[in-house]
Amino acid sequence: MAFTGLALYQWILLVIWFLGIPVGVFAFVHAALQRPDAFTAVDKLSKVKWLAITGAAALLLILDQRGPYGIIWIAGLVASLVYIVDVRPKVREVQGRSW
Repeated sequence: MAFTGLALYQWILLVIWFLGIPVGVFAFVHAALQRPDAFTAVDKLSKVKWLAITGAAALLLILDQRGPYGIIWIAGLVASLVYIVDVRPKVREVQGRSW
């Protein structure tokens, strides 16, 4: 059962690479659409700082050619996931939004 010469782990990393980019872009867009006071209300970094973090992370995910093999790409994915898992739910809760 050959997958055109690529091992299973290579296919998994390829899928992670393609899914990482939309995750980073989503984190940045979500941060951009939120009210600035919502971030400070939940004791998180300011909106400007989260925009810088998620924007840089999205750029790293898009531009790093090594993909999931590179530490820089992984750092971008981790930064995006920290926003999505930790900051986004609290900001949504404070604003009473479902998005």
